[in-house]
Amino acid sequence: MAARILIVDDDPHIRDVIAFALEKAGMTIAVARDGAEALARLARKPSDLVILDVGMPEIDGLEVCRRIRRTSDVPILFLSARDEEIDRVLGLEMGGDDYVTKPFSPRELVARVNGILRRVRGRGEAPPPAVLARGALTLDVAAHQAAFAGRPLALTAIELAILGALLRRPAQVFTRDHILDAAYGGAVHVSDRTIDSHIRNIRAKLVEAGCAGAIETVHGVGFRLGRCEAGA
Repeated sequence: MAARILIVDDDPHIRDVIAFALEKAGMTIAVARDGAEALARLARKPSDLVILDVGMPEIDGLEVCRRIRRTSDVPILFLSARDEEIDRVLGLEMGGDDYVTKPFSPRELVARVNGILRRVRGRGEAPPPAVLARGALTLDVAAHQAAFAGRPLALTAIELAILGALLRRPAQVFTRDHILDAAYGGAVHVSDRTIDSHIRNIRAKLVEAGCAGAIETVHGVGFRLGRCEAGA
């Protein structure tokens, strides 16, 4: 089934360029002219990925992302006319999966979209479905769903990728570069602060589910998986 992509941008020319490129790549397109329309469309019909302009009037892209993340982990690719690191870091920390600066190459944009979809949905030569587990923590790879002691965890796609890497090698200490490769596939440049933010979010969600020691900090090196026992 063709991936359904929602394009959110207040510039009709940008919307048309992106829509043409993605439709040519075999994807199904929906468009929204502003943040409010985007949120309404997503409420009516989910998308497989959202291309979201940062600099929109009234409700900007960052606020739209914040509201989407309250209820959904749909992948988000940000578009911005500015190429400042603080914008990229903020967008990724808020739950964005990638960041493209205007003007952009439509071919590159399609490649970025395909890359995100492969990571999130396991397209291509993905390994067979499996359930990863350590203690009371489980991750259903095929369903993209993690749980602790049977309680589902509301993790974003990037958080699931990080947790999956830790579960596959529970004895390994992961540097931030290792985590970057696991989460983003090396496709974007993010700061150590962004990685720390993802780890902090995962920990907070696990603590809420009843586990305080799932991810341990190895000072000066990185992170490793803890005991993951109920009440630990």
